[in-house]
Amino acid sequence: MADIASLQSEILATVAGAADEAALEAVRVATLGKKGSVSALLATMGSLSPDERKFQGPKFNGLRDAVTEAITARKVRLADAALDARLASETLDVTLPSRFENSGTVHPISQVLEEVVAIFAELGFGVAEGPDVEFDDYNFTRLNIPPDHPARQMQDTFYVAAQADGDSHVLRTHTSPVQVRTMLNAKPPIRVISPGRTYRVDSDATHSPMFHQVEALVVDEGIHLGHLKWTVEQFCKAFFEIDQIELRARPSFFPFTEPSLEWDMRCDRRTPGKITFGTGNDWLELGGSGMVHRKVLENCGIDPTKYQGFAFGFGLDRMAMLKYGMPDIRSFFESDLRWLKHYGFQPLDIPTLDGGLSR
Repeated sequence: MADIASLQSEILATVAGAADEAALEAVRVATLGKKGSVSALLATMGSLSPDERKFQGPKFNGLRDAVTEAITARKVRLADAALDARLASETLDVTLPSRFENSGTVHPISQVLEEVVAIFAELGFGVAEGPDVEFDDYNFTRLNIPPDHPARQMQDTFYVAAQADGDSHVLRTHTSPVQVRTMLNAKPPIRVISPGRTYRVDSDATHSPMFHQVEALVVDEGIHLGHLKWTVEQFCKAFFEIDQIELRARPSFFPFTEPSLEWDMRCDRRTPGKITFGTGNDWLELGGSGMVHRKVLENCGIDPTKYQGFAFGFGLDRMAMLKYGMPDIRSFFESDLRWLKHYGFQPLDIPTLDGGLSR
């Protein structure tokens, strides 16, 4: 008994003195391993008489259990101490300013979106949002796009599997469904923009299967093309940060507007790789627009004999490319930190019309 008690005291002292997990593992092997001291005692059980085995067995097993528990507890304490030491060595004072080379930058799309929102907020527009996966009815039918229209074809549109209730869904091909949702849930006067992601089956240097649009919608009494032209002019002046612009309207066709127009802006391309706006003999296409079709108003529960509206839309990615000289739209989505560091914006440079949109 005295030998077992002294052996247990000696082993427990060795366990308590283990400085790290490697030393503790050495103690475990020396005691509980195949050739360990405790294992050796347990191995003598077979040579004892029944009476001796009955007397010594509980002592041997008690020694083994005490050593096992001590090793387990010591391992937990060593792990906790190692974690505390690591946390202490990796302490970070979050109140200190970050190093410039480690600071994050705002993606150009996010910057341009904030610029657009700031401009239209000054013009009295709200911001409306909607889901990326949209009802076919909202994306096409209520916008006066007939079933046989080319835009509905699978080579142009990403279709989602049919729903259990029979509803057909698509990845929205434009943000116009947000305008439908707005007109269904609000009464005129309406002045909103609807920025967001859109999806079409197209990919090259100037097109991406996922891209960003912003569309503006105004519905009120007495709205006419003059209001549309003035709004586009004010937006372009503010966005491109120039005092004078010249716009050119070209007749076009969109199922959801009548009449439909596409806008070009005068520019100068004589310097390779550079576009100067407001001067020159070239024209740059901006986007489509028009007066909201009376059938669209009717489909959204608005009386077209009382209310009129206009809508126009621009691609945010293309606007960013034009304003900041980015040659390839695919670079926006490649997650290249070198590209983002070159073209990105500082997070505290909040765009405002008073302080300047881009700094």
